Amino acid sequence: MSTEEPVPPAESTLQRLWGQQPRRRRGPKPALSVERIVEAAFELAEAEGLGAVSMARVSESLGYSPMALYRHVGSKDELLILLTDRGADLLEDLPDGLGWRDGLELWTRRQIEMALAHPWYLDLPVATVPPGPRRVRWIDQALRVMAGLDLPFDEKLSIVGLLAQHVLGEARVQIETRRAAVEQVRRTGEVGPDTPDDELDPGALARANPFHDFEMVLSRLATPDQFPHLFAALATWEPSGEHETAQEDELSFALDILLDGIEAYVRRRTGS
Repeated sequence: MSTEEPVPPAESTLQRLWGQQPRRRRGPKPALSVERIVEAAFELAEAEGLGAVSMARVSESLGYSPMALYRHVGSKDELLILLTDRGADLLEDLPDGLGWRDGLELWTRRQIEMALAHPWYLDLPVATVPPGPRRVRWIDQALRVMAGLDLPFDEKLSIVGLLAQHVLGEARVQIETRRAAVEQVRRTGEVGPDTPDDELDPGALARANPFHDFEMVLSRLATPDQFPHLFAALATWEPSGEHETAQEDELSFALDILLDGIEAYVRRRTGS
């Protein structure tokens, strides 16, 4: 096996992920458990980011030695797998009565909004670890709103995967550009190093965004001879109130295009 290929989780990891560890012998219930360890890691990530999560820090927060944790969790990698599933508890169930399009839109939005509110979550190996029961619950939510669609299971699952990729891409771009803006604002020295991110000047953050005034930067550094099609497209763009209103919600534009495409596919496949 190539060293670049992901190593599948051990059977014991999957059992812990799904809460199917072998039953313990009779005796007093141990004070430490997988659930307590994962919850302590979750609280550390919420407070300080994923970089603060280590076996040493988690054990310290629980009042145990690191070796005590290894009796319940095999490694830090395993802890991150368990934490990935725990983070999915931040997602609320979808309400009843939604049509498939409204349901999938809300399903997608809630994941992006959750990631933006808890950016440490996308520092986890979300795309490469097997889903646990909490993440499968969210997949089940998407299949529930698509229950009335006359599509086979594999096509419904492909739609779920398409929207999940959009979640990861959209959230990562927004999180990484904000982090770059925060770093730039801090680098200017206008704020103290201990100033919380949410107390930084929104205007300064907007100006520090790598894509702020993108068109103006292009006009200064690029020429029509270099990029004729880019400048031709820019020449036809006339900002208007209607355009700005349409773009007010940053999530809407791409999501509408995706859902329009899915709707066209559903109509073609089902004839309705």
